[in-house]
Amino acid sequence: MSEQQHTGQDRADRTKVVVTGLGTITPLGGDVAGTWEAMVRGRSGVRRLDAGNWPESWAQDDMPPQLGAPVAVEPGGGLEPMQRRRLSRSARLAVTAADEAWHDAGLDTAVVVPDRVAVIVSAALGDMTAIINGWDALRSRGWNRVPPLTAPMSMGNAAASAVSMLVNARAGVNTTVNACSSGTQALATAADMIRRGTVDIVVAGGSEAPLHPLVLASFGAMRALSRRVDDPAGAARPFDAGRDGMVLGEGAGILVLESERHARERGARIYAELAGVGITSDAYHVVQPDPTGAGTVRAVRASLADAGVTPADVAHFNANGTASQAGDAAEARAIQAVFGDAARGPAVSGTKSMTGHSLGAAGAVEAVTTVLSLHHGLVPPTRNFTALDEDVSIDVVHGSALKLGSEQLVAVKNSAGFGGHNVALTFRGIAAPPTEEGS
Repeated sequence: MSEQQHTGQDRADRTKVVVTGLGTITPLGGDVAGTWEAMVRGRSGVRRLDAGNWPESWAQDDMPPQLGAPVAVEPGGGLEPMQRRRLSRSARLAVTAADEAWHDAGLDTAVVVPDRVAVIVSAALGDMTAIINGWDALRSRGWNRVPPLTAPMSMGNAAASAVSMLVNARAGVNTTVNACSSGTQALATAADMIRRGTVDIVVAGGSEAPLHPLVLASFGAMRALSRRVDDPAGAARPFDAGRDGMVLGEGAGILVLESERHARERGARIYAELAGVGITSDAYHVVQPDPTGAGTVRAVRASLADAGVTPADVAHFNANGTASQAGDAAEARAIQAVFGDAARGPAVSGTKSMTGHSLGAAGAVEAVTTVLSLHHGLVPPTRNFTALDEDVSIDVVHGSALKLGSEQLVAVKNSAGFGGHNVALTFRGIAAPPTEEGS
C-alpha cells in the first residue's frame, strides 16, 4: 500500500481484514497471556547473558554484547526430537507462536480450505546461528561433518516454510525482508492479499533469533547497543533523554488475519480490524533514519488515510522506539508532526524497553501488543522512561499501564528498519455489543 488515499466509497466496497488469532513467544513469556501480563506490569526480559558463551575478554571490559533478552521458555516444546533437529531456532520460535495463534483463532477445529490459506513470516537476518555453526563444523571437523540441512535452515524462508507445513497452507508462502520492519511488512502484505480476494486466511508475522556472539558483536561495533551492562533491566530506555542504545532480543509474533466475511461465517472471535497500511522509504542512509522523521510522517498519514480516520481518532501509538539516539529522536518528531504535542497526541508506548529489540520479529510482536491494547483497553507502560529530549513533546506512557476509554478504538503500530524502511499499521478495535440496558 502506498500513500494513495482511498475514498469513503473505496473503503465501503473493499474487503475488511480482521485479526482472529494471536501467538507470541518473547522474553516476557512463552505465550500471549504470559507476555501481556508481564508487559502490563512493566517487567523486563533483559538480562546479562551467560558469560560461558562469550570470549573471556568481553567479561573484562564491559562490552555491550553481554546484554540480551532471550525468550522466557525454550521454543518448540511440542515438537518431536526429529522435527526440532530439522528446524532452526528462528523456525522453532515461529512454529511455537503460529501454533498458539492457529488454535486461538479456532482454526484447529474449523473446516479450512488449504488453497485459501497463505503464510507470510518474515525475518531481518534469517537464522545466522545455523550457518555460523555449519562454518565452525567445517573448519574444526571437515566438510562431511557439516549438518546436511545447514543451507535450508539458514535461509530467510525457513520459518515461513515450517509454519506453512504446520497449518497446511497451500495458497503461497512468503517472506518479506525489510530489516527491522520485516514483521510489520508481513502484516501489510497479508492485508493486501486478503483485500485482493486471493485468500481467506493469512498466518502472518515475524521471527528472529539473533543472540549469537557475532551478531551481538556487529551491533556493538556499530555503537548501537546500550552499555549499561551492570543494569540489564534498566538498559533499554526508549525515548528517554538518557538512552544510550538498544538491547537485542529474540522471539516471534504471529497473527491470524482473515477477511471479515470468512471470520463471521465461521463464527470466529474478532480482536480488531487491520484497517490501514502505510509504507514509505527514506532513501537517506543505510543505517541512520532521516532526522526529520519525514518518512515516518508520510507512512503514518498514509495508514490513517487508508483506514479513513484522522489523527484525532488515534488513542494509542505503539512506537518503533529502539532506544537509539537518532532513531527515537526522529520518531518523536514524526509523532509530534502528525498528532500535535503531548496534550493532543496519543498515548505512546515503547515496549522494546521490556522485550529488547527482536529485529524482524519486533513489529509483529508489537502488533500483537497493539491489538491487545485495543482489546483490553489498556496501554502498557514504557519501562525506564524518565524525561524526553528537550525539543519534542509526546505523551509517553510510563510508571504504570494506562486505561483507555471505551470509545477509544483506534491505534497505530509503527516500525522502521535499516535502509530507510517505514511501515505503519492502523488497527480499529471492535466495540463490545450493547447490553440490554444500553441498547
